[in-house]
Amino acid sequence: MSPVRERLVGVIDCLPETEQALLFEIAMRFVSDDIATPDDIANHNEAVEEHVRGETVPHSAINWN
Repeated sequence: MSPVRERLVGVIDCLPETEQALLFEIAMRFVSDDIATPDDIANHNEAVEEHVRGETVPHSAINWN
């Protein structure tokens, strides 16, 4: 095991289970997810419909500075 991984495991082991669960959820954000769930598809379809109805903010209306 790499030194960084050993240190990380040591830190995680010192935390209460509720904090470990939080760290797990954060770590899962970094894992690639390339499978569209029914919720993903529904959210995409809703976004497309909002765009077609003109309910989105145009890119040019945002101050990116």
